[in-house]
Amino acid sequence: MMIEAGNLLLIGSILLLISVVAGKTTNKLGVPTLIFFLVVGVLAGSEGIGGIHFDNAAVAQFIGITALNFILFSGGLDTHWKSIQPVLWKGITLSTLGVFLTALSVGVFVHFVFGFTLAEGLLLGSIVSATDAAAVFSILRNKGIGLKGNLRPLLELESGSNDPMAYFLTITLTAVVASGDTHLGELIPSFLKEFILGGAIGFVMGRSSVWLINNIKLETEGLYPVLTLALAMFTYSATHYIGGNGFLAIYLCAVIMGNSKMVHKRSLIKFYDGQAWLMQIILFLTLGLLVFPSRVLPLIGMGMLISAFLIFVARPIGVFAALSLFGSNTRSKLFISWVGLRGSVPIVFATYPLLAGVPKADLIFNLVFFISITSVLLQGTTLSYIAKLLHVAVPAKVKKRTDLDFETTERIKAGMHEIVLDKSSPAVEKSIVELGIPPTMNIIAIKRNTDYIAPKGSTKLMANDVLFILTEEKDQLNNWTLFNQQEKNGGDKF
Repeated sequence: MMIEAGNLLLIGSILLLISVVAGKTTNKLGVPTLIFFLVVGVLAGSEGIGGIHFDNAAVAQFIGITALNFILFSGGLDTHWKSIQPVLWKGITLSTLGVFLTALSVGVFVHFVFGFTLAEGLLLGSIVSATDAAAVFSILRNKGIGLKGNLRPLLELESGSNDPMAYFLTITLTAVVASGDTHLGELIPSFLKEFILGGAIGFVMGRSSVWLINNIKLETEGLYPVLTLALAMFTYSATHYIGGNGFLAIYLCAVIMGNSKMVHKRSLIKFYDGQAWLMQIILFLTLGLLVFPSRVLPLIGMGMLISAFLIFVARPIGVFAALSLFGSNTRSKLFISWVGLRGSVPIVFATYPLLAGVPKADLIFNLVFFISITSVLLQGTTLSYIAKLLHVAVPAKVKKRTDLDFETTERIKAGMHEIVLDKSSPAVEKSIVELGIPPTMNIIAIKRNTDYIAPKGSTKLMANDVLFILTEEKDQLNNWTLFNQQEKNGGDKF
């Protein structure tokens, strides 16, 4: 069966329904649901029961890059600065030095054991050097695993930020292998250019996006996700166009937006979380369609050896070397090493050698597919066991007492106050997001004349509005001078 314009929606909807409904059963096995989506794609492909012929690497790469942008943007929006701040430098070191050493180790191993040229081996190592955050945390959530200390935010930060380094290495080594030009002296200037441009544009676009969303005042709330999407895609594409690292730019932009006061932020985060799941499903289905099992099966022996070396040697080398600069204990390092699951990202990156006409490109792609599958199946199904074995999992009794989301807990207030704004208040004619209200103080309702308004970040305050405010401390409102108004007599206190 050929995928054509007339049957694209029919085939796509059937594959999505099968993936979502049947994939639910894999949770009990501890295997990420996303891997099941990949299997559905394989079964629906040219050599599967679906017989859908698809071998267009360019289309698969475009879908993959687009999906990765959604995934990174959603992950950045949901990344809390306070949780990653204590492990920021650990995460950055893991996602740069750790990725580089992992790629180097795999490259040298493949070169000496399987006769690849050193550049070809390094290319393969670069492609498989990035971890898959979606696979890791879907297992942690489904199995109910709580982790001690800052392990969870560290893994989240590393998984979300290591794609730029792996992408840089993949693109650079693809060009080296394709052209035979090995001017390694140009690597450092190229690296600095990509990451400086990516970081700078990501920061500027993050700040600019927050300002624009807060001030544009669109009449239809449904247009805000569209505006945000345009800003995100512009951030990636503009950065990529001028030679910067687009993945770094879009992730950093999203982190800044997610940690800033922004109108409709909660609805935007939920919207893009759903879009990220959709993109992940489409990505895995597409990559599954692109794979021909008959080309993968003959490589099982080679794939098993490379996968084992990656899991048990290369990844630990990268983790232990990167974290040797910090005070991490051995058990934490071992667990972080084991959580280095490979998923969709390496398979997407493996399409670059295919399109560049690199020698051994087909071999590299099929090896990467096999390595990604074995990595998730082995590490994914044993993640909870390894966490308990290394004593990095939160004990069940403790976990039961800490199941409440900490953000929700922090919002429990000690008092409610009722104040009236007069014309002299600096808050009049300002939207709530412009007030810079501390996180320990929330406006829960506004009474305007005889009407009650549910406040949002874009709600503009008017003179004579009655504000119902929850605060953690009874005297906190008195110290907050922006409202410039005495508490209304008779206000409820508790």
